[in-house]
Amino acid sequence: MTTAKDSSTHTADGLRKFRFGAGGEGNKDEGGARKFVKLAQTAEEYGYDTFAIPDHMGNQVGPLAALGALSQATSTIRLATSVLANGFRHPAVLAKEATTIDVLSKGRLELGIGSGWMKEEFDKAGIEFGTPGERIRRLDESLTILDKLMRGETVDFDGEFYQIKGLEGSPRPRQGPRPPIAVGGGGPKMLALAAKHADIISVATGTTREGKLRLSDMTIEKTIERVDRIREAAGDRFDQIELNWTIATIVVTDDRVATAEMALKALEQGYPPNIARDVELTVDDILSSPYLAFGSFEEIAEQIREVRRRTTMSYVGVFPTQMDAFAPVIPLLRGE
Repeated sequence: MTTAKDSSTHTADGLRKFRFGAGGEGNKDEGGARKFVKLAQTAEEYGYDTFAIPDHMGNQVGPLAALGALSQATSTIRLATSVLANGFRHPAVLAKEATTIDVLSKGRLELGIGSGWMKEEFDKAGIEFGTPGERIRRLDESLTILDKLMRGETVDFDGEFYQIKGLEGSPRPRQGPRPPIAVGGGGPKMLALAAKHADIISVATGTTREGKLRLSDMTIEKTIERVDRIREAAGDRFDQIELNWTIATIVVTDDRVATAEMALKALEQGYPPNIARDVELTVDDILSSPYLAFGSFEEIAEQIREVRRRTTMSYVGVFPTQMDAFAPVIPLLRGE
């Protein structure tokens, strides 16, 4: 973890310097597991700081095994999960896998973990999903256990979901005191939990009961509200937390206003279907959203600077399909 005064990670005016995250799933659209390693190597060549793997039961590689392979196939890019579903693995087992990857990668792991949200996957696998409250309490216990085991400490824990008796964390990680932990969330309870435990918080949009993303949460104003919740919950820890967000759509164009107008028309027609239109947005709302990037490379870079200025978020992620499109923006922001 770092402090706000660390010149290697912060600008002269106290803002965190930008970092950039790519990712992949190893699914058929990406060329399958065989081309997965090449995807990560390409991200490293482009200058991305991290390469992250999600965690689903569907058409993708197993994240921990894949990170083990990438620890040997890459040399500088940091390796991350975005994010592991807590209910899939016991924290004692996960801690050992995580510190092993950290050792093998020579200290490049960022462990992202969340409560899990796709009930269908849990049901298909015969794994108990639980209520939202149960999943948050379970994650709270997991994060407490992971923090200690990944430091190499001996853990005794008697909780609602986990009981551990005299287990010593091993192997000791390459990073000290432990690999950074990332937690993502959009709702108040998850953001508060992340503020309690995480070194990195992924500021996500909230979802409806049906699992659709709330359109209102994609605005810069709602994003600032979520960051303010983190700031309030974290207290003195806030300056030690790095804030991340993922750009959902990148369109390189010489007419960003026309592109925003097209996006609004698509929303009116119900596309994409995973968006809940709970508010009517304007062109300005679209162009200032942290989660949408329209314009020339220079305009996108300037938009990202403005997002950081207004929110303090500095760790920019992109989806696998957007990795090539965003790559030319990285040199424009590198070192800032």
